[in-house]
Parts: sequence; structure tokens; C-alpha cells
Amino acid sequence: METARFKNGLLKTAFLALMLLASESCAPRVYGSHTWEHVEQRRDLSQLERFLEQGAGQPLATGALNAEALINTARSYLGVPHCMGGTTRRCMDCSGLLHTSFRTHGIDFPRSSEEQARYGTIISDRKQLRRGDLVFFIRSYNTSKFITHSGIYLGDDQFLHASSSQGVTITALSNPWWSERFIFGSRVF
Repeated sequence: METARFKNGLLKTAFLALMLLASESCAPRVYGSHTWEHVEQRRDLSQLERFLEQGAGQPLATGALNAEALINTARSYLGVPHCMGGTTRRCMDCSGLLHTSFRTHGIDFPRSSEEQARYGTIISDRKQLRRGDLVFFIRSYNTSKFITHSGIYLGDDQFLHASSSQGVTITALSNPWWSERFIFGSRVF
């Protein structure tokens, strides 16, 4: 009788523990004032926390530059082929597109996507993105960096970026491959 009660209690405890874990994994992740409902892997969440702790949300002195002017400059590179490290009309990578577009307007903007993601007000909910916000992605290629891709949100679920397969192009943010890798946006304007 004692053994049966012990086993029954153990099963109830195990069931409650599993239910707690299941409900915890479905709960939205909160870090600071941001909710990260789309961050589902613990590894990604811990990397996100580390990234934010190392500094994010820095202001960018954009001066007279506005979102439309930045978008127009970046759009002028549509069709330019992709190459890692590229910053010219001959070939361009994603962070090179942002770096060069800002530099055209006299703004010193970092060269790597990971450093670019440290600027602006973080937007964790993609539904809150506005035209001209910068968008950042993880796991787009194999590297030790957390943020691996960047682009400019155009509105209507579209973003402008340099794709390794298509060069500088416009893609839907809801595209399954990109949607799965979206981590946050930032508002620099």
C-alpha cells in the first residue's frame, strides 16, 4: 500500500513538472520591456539576452536623413550581386548595403550586422515595424556571431536586403526562411 502511494505521488509530481515545463515553454519570453514571442529556442534566447546585455538601443545621429532618403539610396542598389565584404555596385553584402547607404548621407554606421543591431530603439514585435526600420536576423549562415543578417523594412511585409542567392533584392518578411530567423527590428529615425 505504501509503495502504491509513493508511485502514485511520484507520477503526479512528474506530471505536474511536465505540465509546468510545457506551459513555461509556450509562454512569451520577456527581457526588459520587450516580449519575444517568436524566440523559441533556449539557445537563441540566451544569446539574445547576452547580446542585449552587451549593449543595444544606442542612439544614431541621423541628422537631416529620413527613412525615405535612406530607402531610396538602398533601392538604387537593387540587382547588385552579392559577395561577402562587398560595399560597391560591383557586389554588396547585407551589412555593406546598410553601411554604404548611411555613409552616402554622411552618417558613420557600423560595418557588421551585429554592430548595426546595437543602434536604435528595439522593436521586438514585427507587427510594430514601420517603413525605414532596420531588421535583423539570426542563423542565416554558420558563424559565431549572433546577428547574421540585416535589411531595411519597407512596409507591407517587405524588406530590402542583400541576399546571398539574389543579390540586393526585396523579400517578404513572412517568407518562411526569413520569418524563422527574424530576431528584432530597430528604429533609428
